[in-house]
Amino acid sequence: MKIAILGTRGIPNHYGGFEQFAEYLAYGLAQQGYDISVYNSHTHPYQEKEWNGVKIIHCNDPEDKMGTAGQFIYDLNCILDARKRNFDIILQLGYTSSTIWGWLLPKKSIITTNMDGLEWIRSKYSKPVRKFIKFAEYLGTVFSDYWISDSIGIQQYLKKEYKLESIYIPYGAFAFETPDESMIVPYQVAPYSYDMLVARLEPENNIETILEGVALSKLTRTFLVIGKHTTPYGTYLKEKYQSVSNIKFVGGVYDINVLNNLRYYSNVYFHGHSVGGTNPSLLEAMASQTFICANDNIFNRAILGDEAVYFANAGDVANVLTNKAKEDYRPFVKLNLQKIKEVYTWDVIIAQYLAHFKEIFEKNK
Repeated sequence: MKIAILGTRGIPNHYGGFEQFAEYLAYGLAQQGYDISVYNSHTHPYQEKEWNGVKIIHCNDPEDKMGTAGQFIYDLNCILDARKRNFDIILQLGYTSSTIWGWLLPKKSIITTNMDGLEWIRSKYSKPVRKFIKFAEYLGTVFSDYWISDSIGIQQYLKKEYKLESIYIPYGAFAFETPDESMIVPYQVAPYSYDMLVARLEPENNIETILEGVALSKLTRTFLVIGKHTTPYGTYLKEKYQSVSNIKFVGGVYDINVLNNLRYYSNVYFHGHSVGGTNPSLLEAMASQTFICANDNIFNRAILGDEAVYFANAGDVANVLTNKAKEDYRPFVKLNLQKIKEVYTWDVIIAQYLAHFKEIFEKNK
């Protein structure tokens, strides 16, 4: 099989969840001898034509000059290039800026699409943009041969909304079992004496609800907010909570080893994401053996089940901070780590994708 991955800014990952996923999947397939190509933005820091056995195809990406509109041009350029390559299978990650070009996808290739989350729900978008993204989601159901859901919630949504049958394959994570206390020293915290969150500072990630709960709790224990805060919403949050001295806006932390140690040594880790499917940062939190308090929604409950506590409002957050401690929930931590090793380990996820590719390849011979 000759396989291509479209829909990311490229690998190795320098951006986000889909890029991380593409990196791990492509590497895993290449190590097994498969012919795998990943499309990269021409602005990607990695400029070689091959990475660990994965073929890299650079396409012009004007996002740095045109802003969001450039993403659409980049996706078009990738699709036009793919028409020349005779791929057996094209894995399309997401739909927001690519499915308007779906009619141009090569007819001889089998198209399978990871439908991502419910992007049109995101409150950061204006109503017209949200309407367009919902239309792009619909186009994703039209211009694909097969569909992949990364959560049971998304699988159920696609079936109800579009009568669409999709295969469920979640993301993966690596179990973290080598903590190093020295890694948290620069953040001026001691083991289990602080709480934290890691997220993009966006409304749908419930950052404000969590921080309101921190303020309500009246605790002096440090609360680390990890995520890029040099944005309008980040500025708003910093100004609103500037008088709450224990809230520390750290900024983005992209070293996975540092993040894992911060999560491991935290008292309570808050996961506020409310939109989309299986969030990679949630799996990473489970893998890093942290005690999780998650926003109460179908996506988070599908992954965490009974091995977490949940919040719906600031009062819930304050109650958890005041009355819950990691030491009392060690069984939850252990069971979540076990899930990572048995269900969400990358070896299992890669094997599931490979089985999917083989099945659709055989069907279309």
